[in-house]
Amino acid sequence: MTVKAQLARFALVGVVNTGTYYGCYLALLTRLPYIAAHVAAFALSMTGSFFLNSWFTYRTRPTWRKFLLFPLTNAANFAITTGGVYLLVDLAGFSSRYAPLVAAAAAVPITFVVSRTIMLRPDAPPKTSLPVR
Repeated sequence: MTVKAQLARFALVGVVNTGTYYGCYLALLTRLPYIAAHVAAFALSMTGSFFLNSWFTYRTRPTWRKFLLFPLTNAANFAITTGGVYLLVDLAGFSSRYAPLVAAAAAVPITFVVSRTIMLRPDAPPKTSLPVR
């Protein structure tokens, strides 16, 4: 599959993931402060994103190693969206209901590059053999 096709599939998964995140965020926002709602919704949607990206975007088998590494792919996304939500809500006066959608747009390219690197990485490092002398 080409990188362009993967990017298109990644974008589609991103739309589904954003909808999942936003639905969870709004539901949690009724009981939690906005940052806590953001963190919890992010964790839930990240798990779904792992499986969708594994099966649909990259057509690779989900493994424990990739699952455990996958949160690293979202570290930049998390920092950008969390910082963006804070800046938009507390400093720019945006509504806490819409700020996550705006912040998420800035994180997409970085998340794709890192996600692709992790998901297409071999599960085990290649074995190298030393020449026998």
